[in-house]
Amino acid sequence: MSVAISPILWSLPWVVPPFIALIRTSRSRHLNDVPAEVESPAPLVSVVIPARNEARNIERCVRSVLSTQYPSVEVIVVDDHSSDATATIARAIAASDSRLRVIGAPALPAGWFGKQWACASGASVARGEILVFTDADTQHSSDLLPRVVNAMRERRADLLSVAGHQEMHSFWERVIQPQMFALIAIRYGGTEHMSNAKRPADAIANGQFIALSREPYDALGGHGLVRDRVAEDLSMAQEFVRAGRRVVILLAREQLSTHMYASLREIVGGWRKNVYAGGRHASVGGAFGRSLYPIILIAVPLIGLLPPVALLLAAVGVLSSAWLVWSAIAVVTALVFWTAIYSFMNAPVRYVLLYPLGLVMLLYIAAGAILRGRRVEWKERTYDSA
Repeated sequence: MSVAISPILWSLPWVVPPFIALIRTSRSRHLNDVPAEVESPAPLVSVVIPARNEARNIERCVRSVLSTQYPSVEVIVVDDHSSDATATIARAIAASDSRLRVIGAPALPAGWFGKQWACASGASVARGEILVFTDADTQHSSDLLPRVVNAMRERRADLLSVAGHQEMHSFWERVIQPQMFALIAIRYGGTEHMSNAKRPADAIANGQFIALSREPYDALGGHGLVRDRVAEDLSMAQEFVRAGRRVVILLAREQLSTHMYASLREIVGGWRKNVYAGGRHASVGGAFGRSLYPIILIAVPLIGLLPPVALLLAAVGVLSSAWLVWSAIAVVTALVFWTAIYSFMNAPVRYVLLYPLGLVMLLYIAAGAILRGRRVEWKERTYDSA
């Protein structure tokens, strides 16, 4: 009996955590639960869109923001020294809609990341009581802004961020992107857990869409507070929690859609920018936790790869039947977990069978990020992150 039970017991570290993660994320709250009717008076909302070489995305993003049913809005596109047609496209739209302004970001000061400087430049000319910072690769529904404003009122939020739908069109997007968002879900849990964070290390925001009340934003120093952080969204949420401000996260899969990367090169470069230099700030345990973070980052995909590798070796007779039982239980659990993740992300479920390949790519991205250390390259700029 003990021989039969042992593989089951060994499999528990691979079985329990995925189900805990699914239970925690199932408690998330959605922006759909917030009314879309605009209450009077409607505060002016300033939507700031930092854009560097976003000719591929900028028109879709700007037109979707301008389609809002929210009655009091201004939109500011900040051209961050683009070398493509980003500014030209945005100005053509502005010519027919007075709610839109296009400005150029001043020269990038030393010690600043480009996105943060563009956001700060937009905020400096914005007039709104509420500031929204959104990425140029997003698409907004017409009811997004009114629901967000109402949610900020209901939850008394100083910072409100939403997690939208992640568009995945190519093979590598469907293999890699779920791995990254599953990591975030495992680390942070559902939106209610994030929204009730007491420790700064447990706070997070989604830089694809962050809404902030103007008063705390200015009082805490705006984007200057996180000017040298590679994951400025996470750091902004952490600083708000540290200052005793209210941070709220909600799902908005029907209101916000983002196409982050369009090629394998973009995926690898984008996540290498964030996963180590930015992810260290999410470590618990202070300096000691940050020192262990590289080991944990490498260990996660390696631990995930153990069961499918063992199952393959046991199937061809290299490992014993006990290994076969253990690995089979762990792999079936993983398939259930990834089926839930892919279904939630509206991605083809057949890609679940490729989850070991996703783990290999996660390992490749993490190793490259760790070797690069604090040095970050993005959009033809190189930074040293804090």
